[in-house]
Amino acid sequence: MDFKGDNTVISNIKLEKLLSMKGGKGPSSVSEKKNELQTKVLFFMQAIHARSMLHLLEETLDRVQLITSPEVPFVAVDLGCSSSNNTIYIIDVIIKHITKRFESLGIEPPEFSAFFSDLPSNDFNTLFQLLPPLATQGAGSMEKCLTADHHRSYFSAGVPEAVMDKRSLAYNKGRVFIHGPGEITANEYKQQFQADLASFLRSRSQEMKRTGSMFLVCLGRTSVDPTDQGGAGLLFGTHFQDAWGDLVQEGLISSEKRDSFNIPVYASSLQDFKEVVEADGSFTIDKLEVFKGGSPLVVREPDDPAEVGRALANSCRSVAGVLVDAHIGDHLSEKLFLQVERRATSHAKELLDELQFFHIVASLSFA
Repeated sequence: MDFKGDNTVISNIKLEKLLSMKGGKGPSSVSEKKNELQTKVLFFMQAIHARSMLHLLEETLDRVQLITSPEVPFVAVDLGCSSSNNTIYIIDVIIKHITKRFESLGIEPPEFSAFFSDLPSNDFNTLFQLLPPLATQGAGSMEKCLTADHHRSYFSAGVPEAVMDKRSLAYNKGRVFIHGPGEITANEYKQQFQADLASFLRSRSQEMKRTGSMFLVCLGRTSVDPTDQGGAGLLFGTHFQDAWGDLVQEGLISSEKRDSFNIPVYASSLQDFKEVVEADGSFTIDKLEVFKGGSPLVVREPDDPAEVGRALANSCRSVAGVLVDAHIGDHLSEKLFLQVERRATSHAKELLDELQFFHIVASLSFA
């Protein structure tokens, strides 16, 4: 699909480049000071959520059938690896846990292979520089991993074309997200999510070994109503969305420019997820639950409304900043997020009390 604005067309290929994490040392990299804060906030939030789910990952690893032949390596794959220490940390958790399982059986651990997959534009050079050096002692062992306190693992879906088509009943007029829209619009998002997940499962069923397991984490919700996107709705469907309206009111962008921007995020329900897995038929659900991930707001002084406002703006920017920059340019993007910060500051207590993220956590094995 193409995302069309007044003077901007973002094709599929360009969107893929935008959605990968910026790495390296260039002027737009995560090393730059202007990006450093939002990147640290993003990684810290994901670290908290990931660590709270480690016991579920370890339960999945306990169900993996061990092949005791020393010639067969143990393979772990990170789909959506990005280019941060978080990726290395989770791979390290997997390898150490499986090593303990082999050792508890009195068996020498096998060699381990780790595969990292992401969009073609992901900065794999930076990722590989973060890898710890190979150990010189013991087959399959690793030197202690870098002290990584973060984790980045997410599933994202494309935006359905119908929500940006003025001729469609699902046209998401006046909004940039699906928090509180009509049922038709919400169902378009749901169908896009389910189509993407089905495609993902079909691909994995061709790649995985029959004895393997898959551990998935994606944004989730507790409500059965797809128009109620929970924490994601509060993050993107309130102050962030209203800030776009401010730019329209000030004459800085047209209403059509705003309406042609939609956040490519959908918080799934358990039923949404389960329907796809069962219809595909390739996998059996070993565990499927909604997991409370906590608030994406990282603040030291919760009684300081200004700090809460900055935290909300940084959270929005860390997820959607590159898309906003591409859609309206750096200058207007800066104005937008400043407006998000102002609006969030005036609703600080409400945000601290109500902004909670949930995740769908799934452990799957071959049917």
